[in-house]
Amino acid sequence: MFRRTQSVAIFASALFALVLAYPAAAANPAPYPGTHTVKTQLGFKALWDKLEDAVKANGMFVVTRASASRGASGRGIKIPGNLVIGVYRNDFAVRMLKASIPAGIEAPLRFYVTENADGKASLTYRKPTAVFAPYGSADLDTMAAELDAIWEKIVKQATGG
Repeated sequence: MFRRTQSVAIFASALFALVLAYPAAAANPAPYPGTHTVKTQLGFKALWDKLEDAVKANGMFVVTRASASRGASGRGIKIPGNLVIGVYRNDFAVRMLKASIPAGIEAPLRFYVTENADGKASLTYRKPTAVFAPYGSADLDTMAAELDAIWEKIVKQATGG
């Protein structure tokens, strides 16, 4: 009986520690290296539109869009605006896969538009060099550096920075 009580106490303590640790982990705004967030003076929809325009102007393509806020709105639930936009281009995809088949999980690269409490929006993204660095491929590193330059232009055009 003592062992069972002791085991339950240890389990409960571990669970309590995890619960206490969760908010701190969830609040980490940049859990991965190379993550950047740019706060703007634009509203959510304005930043979304400017981002898509900047992607196109820089020769890239929006290949995916996912928005929990749009989905929630369709169910009659209002949450702050959020949108993940996947961006890539086929010539980069071919080079990426030639350098590393496992790196294919990273495509498309993503931008995240979020509506802040003040009604303004932020743009979050990871630099392509940070995304592809773990694969340890010189060819991927070269390609990612090219994408970093494109991403910098996209971000500046979209955010007015």
